[in-house]
Amino acid sequence: MKLTNVSGPSFKNRVQAVIHGVALGDAMGAPVEKLSPAQIRRDYGWVNSVNHAWHRTKNDPAGGKGRVRGNGIVTDDTLMTLCLMEVYNEVKRHIDAWDMADGFVTQIAWVTRYVPELQRETAVLERLFYPEKWIFQRHQLSSCDPRQGGVGNMVNCGAAMYIAPIGIVNACNPEAAYDEAIAFASGHQQSYGLEAAGVLAGAIAQAFMPGTNVDKIVETSVALAKDGTKDAIEAIAEVAIILRDKGADHVEVTDKFHEVIAKFSPLGDDLDHTVVKAGRATPNYQPSRFWSIEELPLALGYAIVCEGDFRKTIEAGINSGRDADSIGVMAGAILGALHGTSVINAAEAEQIDEVNHIDLAAEADRFAETAINILADDTKRQKQAAEARSLIVNASQDA
Repeated sequence: MKLTNVSGPSFKNRVQAVIHGVALGDAMGAPVEKLSPAQIRRDYGWVNSVNHAWHRTKNDPAGGKGRVRGNGIVTDDTLMTLCLMEVYNEVKRHIDAWDMADGFVTQIAWVTRYVPELQRETAVLERLFYPEKWIFQRHQLSSCDPRQGGVGNMVNCGAAMYIAPIGIVNACNPEAAYDEAIAFASGHQQSYGLEAAGVLAGAIAQAFMPGTNVDKIVETSVALAKDGTKDAIEAIAEVAIILRDKGADHVEVTDKFHEVIAKFSPLGDDLDHTVVKAGRATPNYQPSRFWSIEELPLALGYAIVCEGDFRKTIEAGINSGRDADSIGVMAGAILGALHGTSVINAAEAEQIDEVNHIDLAAEADRFAETAINILADDTKRQKQAAEARSLIVNASQDA
């Protein structure tokens, strides 16, 4: 396909929107994470801003057990995304599992940054959930083969939730984004948790393509995906088109989505890890070629229903409950790349920066410069390879 006279947001503009989309989806979804859609409707009505109290502290200030959320505070999804950006800024090239073992472990365990949920400067590791702490356990403490770092981990969306930078450094090349995400995130995740990271990176890379749209992004995701992840995206996309065309409301869409995704993810609304589950065998979080994480298929499904609208898609995903923040993160990253900074609410962006002690636009711009240099190096290598192949093919024909 030849692209000529293509207009639209610049690369840096799109990168800013990706990082903002990650942070916005994270901050908006964090207060209601793990609630069912019915609980969100009952306690919040409709979540459409970052200004909501965390459900754990809404009626019990001690419910957060030393952690805080709400009013724009981001979680590990955003913090780990920033850590991955910093790995690229340091190595200035494409990455793999060895960079997980070295640069990424350094970023999460040995570099301090402000962790807003803890309200202090500390290692991001102090905030991470156990399957993300697994990175430190496997690579530094166990000194595993980096490519085997994800083996044995709890299968979840943990790698996918911060994989957006890999989609950016492979902009317009979904296959390369998928391959690099799999190579890198194999040091963290396995099975369908790893697969989701690869597919999401590919979806974001596709979203950078001039002239693309949500339908093409979903088509690319299906083409890249394997096994249960592929089947789940296809199944959700099929019903999403039907629901969009009939003008279904959010409740009907979410009920149908949850019915469909249950065939690929049996978690349902029961996401809390309580004492009653101790010692009980469960198929949840186990490797499977037939299952999928929920977050990515749902993010793509809501993007279809909302016809690619950045804000509407994020809100719909968050109000579907469960892992609300990660659904918002994935939708925000994909659609941020698609639309660019026109989707950013300046007041919200300022609030997120202030409460989290970060400058997301500056972080995005610095990373965009790194990504531009990596993309330029790719173009140079590809040109050299094409010229070399042309020489040997021509020599073979002349022989």
